[in-house]
Amino acid sequence: QAQLVDSGGGLVQAGGSLRLSCAASGRSFSSYTMGWFRQAPGKEREFVATISASGGETHYADSVKGRFTISRDNAKNSVYLQMNSLKPEDTAVYYCAASSYYSSAYISRYQFNYWGQGTQVTVSS
Repeated sequence: QAQLVDSGGGLVQAGGSLRLSCAASGRSFSSYTMGWFRQAPGKEREFVATISASGGETHYADSVKGRFTISRDNAKNSVYLQMNSLKPEDTAVYYCAASSYYSSAYISRYQFNYWGQGTQVTVSS
């Protein structure tokens, strides 16, 4: 069983940066694939980035590639999303997720079985 607590969201101007954090409980964090997803009003939850259990493999949505960086610290049971050059279209609730079934970064949203409560990111133009 894992519990995830997202934090770090806020209001930022276009071109600015934010760093999201996700703190996980549970002994097996270092064996879980971790990811970030987002959901804008009226839209489906979409993939942002994933990272393998070891941290050696990452995968990004095309819309954030080159601007966002996912990382993890297994000693701290934490995963991060550094977001740079933010755009108004990045506005959404961002969710941290964990998959206890897989260790690879290349898995779909439906293969994550633990979710954080979400943190709001708002980018003003």
